Amino acid sequence: MLLMAAAAGISSSALAGNATLDNDSTREAMLITRFHFKQYYGGVVVIQALVGDYPDTLQFILDTGSAGISLDTTTCVRLGIKMEPSDRIIKGLGSSKPVSFARHHSLKLPGLQVDSLDFHINDYELISQVYGIQVDGIIGYSFLSRYIVTIDYDTEEIIVYSKGRYTYPRGGQLLRPSLTQIPLISAPLKNSVRTINNRYYFDTGAGMCLLLSSQFVNDSSVLQGKKRRTKKIIQTEAQGLGGKMTMSLTTVTEFRIGNYNFRNVPTYVFDDKSNVTAYPFLGGMIGNDLLRRFNITLNYGKKEIYMLPNTHFRDMFDYSYTGLIIYLINGKVEVTDIIKGSPAEKVGFRKGDIIMGINNNLGPNLQLFRELLKNIGTKATCLVSRDKEILIKRLPIKSIL
Repeated sequence: MLLMAAAAGISSSALAGNATLDNDSTREAMLITRFHFKQYYGGVVVIQALVGDYPDTLQFILDTGSAGISLDTTTCVRLGIKMEPSDRIIKGLGSSKPVSFARHHSLKLPGLQVDSLDFHINDYELISQVYGIQVDGIIGYSFLSRYIVTIDYDTEEIIVYSKGRYTYPRGGQLLRPSLTQIPLISAPLKNSVRTINNRYYFDTGAGMCLLLSSQFVNDSSVLQGKKRRTKKIIQTEAQGLGGKMTMSLTTVTEFRIGNYNFRNVPTYVFDDKSNVTAYPFLGGMIGNDLLRRFNITLNYGKKEIYMLPNTHFRDMFDYSYTGLIIYLINGKVEVTDIIKGSPAEKVGFRKGDIIMGINNNLGPNLQLFRELLKNIGTKATCLVSRDKEILIKRLPIKSIL
């Protein structure tokens, strides 16, 4: 069970969710609650909450790239939550599809109850396998639009205020995104030849730095390096709403958010078949492996995002590459794919191999294994189970630079 903070919590219908307070700019924003979250692969934020009167504590990804709020199909079946079909279509990387809804439910966070929510239903089995945890849902605009919300990556806390006059801390950058349900920000991207301006989704639910559509990349020649040479590009795999997707992995020379410049930024490139970016309207999305370098205040009521550099601001980017695709499936870390020509293929990994340990760290700890596979220039010693045989594979960890 989730331990709820002080008393019974505060209902959103009695606080920041009502129209009077939303429009009353003379009132001070009030602190409602603060609670801890956990970070997973790519800096993705996972928080615990309850839905309605159902007793199970659920795990949600906090996602500015979500236009609503959602629950996993399996979670709904397990809890007996009624699902109503609809003619609504949601778009995601790789596909678009109609969704069902679980209507008129509340979300119970520590110290706060958010009422009158319509959860759309989606299948998050693949996302759960990627992060090695049960992902029960995603919290997006339906929650974020009712409050002022700060994500503090230093203390790993979510801090929630009512809407009203709010003073941002000094030393950061105020962005004024275009905002309907998902924030869009303009940002310049540089190669060695020129600067390219475009708009991007501001997406805390994406566990990467940058994701660009291949259409944008091709039209802008953004990957063109010195003497018109194309930057090094590696084939890999990522996950979207429609399932697994083949993508390219490379770096861009420079990317700027507000006044903050980042160089040699790891970047995924994908073929936007479902037109999520509506190119040329958008070039792609900025993900949380870049955004986690700031403590972020989301003030949707004012259409403002405030970014304050934190202790992770100068963290090294992850340039590691092995070509080994691993998920947590049925309690085991399984190799689900090997990229052709990659270090993993060259040392003889096979699809279906079970990783039992890396560098003497045993047990199905997917997050730890991914961290151990970031040490560029070394060889990771992998203990592998295959067809009732135990093997040792020494996997070189290469760089995408």
